[in-house]
Amino acid sequence: MDPWKDCKNILCLRTDNMGDLLMSAPAIRALKNSFHCKITLLASPMAAEAANFISEIDEVIIFNAPWNREHTAAAETNRLIDLLRSRFFDASIIFTVYSQNPLAAAMVVFMAGIPRRLAYCRENPYGLLTDWIPDEEPYFNINHQVIRDLELVAAVGAVPQDKGLHLRLPEDAWISVQKKIAGLVDLDKPWIILHPGVSEKKREYPPDKWIAAGKQMVSKFHLQLLLTGTTSEKALVEKIQAGIGPEAYSLAGMLDLGEFIALIGHATLVVSVNTATIHIAAATGCPVIVLYALTNPQHTPWGVPSKVLPFHPPEALQSKNQVVAYVYRMILKNIPDGASPEDIIMALEELLQ
Repeated sequence: MDPWKDCKNILCLRTDNMGDLLMSAPAIRALKNSFHCKITLLASPMAAEAANFISEIDEVIIFNAPWNREHTAAAETNRLIDLLRSRFFDASIIFTVYSQNPLAAAMVVFMAGIPRRLAYCRENPYGLLTDWIPDEEPYFNINHQVIRDLELVAAVGAVPQDKGLHLRLPEDAWISVQKKIAGLVDLDKPWIILHPGVSEKKREYPPDKWIAAGKQMVSKFHLQLLLTGTTSEKALVEKIQAGIGPEAYSLAGMLDLGEFIALIGHATLVVSVNTATIHIAAATGCPVIVLYALTNPQHTPWGVPSKVLPFHPPEALQSKNQVVAYVYRMILKNIPDGASPEDIIMALEELLQ
C-alpha cells in the first residue's frame, strides 16, 4: 500500500529565498499533478510574493523560520505549530539546499502532528521523518537544485510531466510596465536588463566592472540598458547608471514583482548576479548571463540559453557553513575568475547571435 497516494492536503516547506522557491516549482508541480492535491506553501517573507505567480500553489503561510533567519521568537514557532496542527495536513515535504539541515523544520511538522514527513537528511532523523532520503550531496555528487527537488518528490511517487520553470503573469502587467517606462525608454529599440543587486554581500559584482561592461555594451551593440533593482538598491543602481551614461536607465524601485517578471519576459537578454532574477529569466524564456559568485554551484539558470561567468567572493565574506566551505575548498577554489567586463561582452555577443 502506498501511503502517499491518498495525500490530498500537502504542506511544502521552502523557507529561504525567492530563487530557491522558483527552482522548487517543478517539484511542487509534480506533487500537484501526481496526487491531485491542495498545496500549501510555508515560505519566508522574501519568497512568499513569488508564490502568487506559481499556479500550483493554492495557499501560502508566511513564516520567518529561525533556522533560516535570526530574531524569530520561540513563541512565534509555537504559534506556527498550532496553526499547522489545525490544518490537518496529510503530508509535508521539506525542501532544502544541500548545505541546510532539515531537522529543525522536521521537528516543527512532527510536533504539528503531520503524519507523513519527507526530506533529505545527512544524519539519521529517526522519528522526525517518516520518509528519509539520505543526503549524498555534496560529498558524492552535486545536482542542480531543480533535479535535487524533483528526485526528492519522485521518492514518494510524484512524477514530473514538465521539468521547466513557469510563472503565471497577470494580463495587465506588461501594459502597466509600458506606462511606467514609456517616457524613459524607446520600446521600439532593442534593450537588455542589468540587475546588480544581491541579498548577500558576498555575491555582489563590483560596480566599477558593471560600469565598464555597460559602456562597452552601448558602444559595441548600441543597446539600451535597463538597470533594475529594489528601492533599497536604488543608490547602487543609480551609481552604475550614472557611470555608464545616457543609454542606461534606472528602474530601481519602480516595478512590483509582477511588472518585473513582465519586463524580463519582454527583454532581449538579462545580465544579472546570482539571484532570483536569473530564475525569473529562465521561467520566461529570456536568455541570461549570470555573474556567478562561487558559493553554491547548483543554482545556475535552468533550461534557457545562458552563460555562467564565475568569480570568487572576497575571502572575508566566504561562508562559515562548513558544507559550503568544503565545496569551495575541494571544487570551486581552483576555478579561474571568468567574469571580467570583457568576458561579459564575449558572452553577450555569443548569446545575441
